[in-house]
Amino acid sequence: MELNNVKIYRITHLENIPHILQYGITHKGSPNKNPYYKNIGDITLIETRSKKTARIDNGDFNPKNDLPNITLGDYVPFYFGVRMPMLYVVEHGGNFVERSTPPSDIIYLVCSVSKIISSKIDFLFTDGHATDILTSFYDATRVNELVDIIDWKAVKSSYWGGNENLDIKRKKQAEFLVSGDLPPNQIVGFGCYNENAKKRLISIGINQEKIKVIPNAYY
Repeated sequence: MELNNVKIYRITHLENIPHILQYGITHKGSPNKNPYYKNIGDITLIETRSKKTARIDNGDFNPKNDLPNITLGDYVPFYFGVRMPMLYVVEHGGNFVERSTPPSDIIYLVCSVSKIISSKIDFLFTDGHATDILTSFYDATRVNELVDIIDWKAVKSSYWGGNENLDIKRKKQAEFLVSGDLPPNQIVGFGCYNENAKKRLISIGINQEKIKVIPNAYY
């Protein structure tokens, strides 16, 4: 895989799409944030990320110098693949997801890593779930190595259950973290569950050429 072909994914409720088309993918602290944002995620995880700090170690577990720390809540997270563990909980409920969401209401927002790089938007990336102690954080100086750092076999793995697969689960959830808002023109595509969801997206004003029906990306 080449860096120019790497896409990143974020899920949201279909009802959030009109605001996203106008203001982009906004951070919770943005002046342009959606006051009527419909959350589908784990509220405790969102709270944890707002307080969780991490150091940008660039893969060095024994750095010689002090490294900068960041707070996860200051960044908008994306995954490098679809059908992530959190999506299962979003669809079926459980943990601290307030209510289950039918797949037809869940939309994938697709962005391009190379387009973000060329736009000089600040970002970081990780080699696993950002809240896991084993995960390393990388800054933009290492982006040319991203394709080799990410475990693509884990990202694409269809099975990650059981204690024996905890590291596969961690690596599957490697993240691309964007600082601040991401403008609407950074969204290169929209993924949805079925034709009905596609029609709803078209009715909102999205060009059908940017929409892909991907039922296999859901549970």
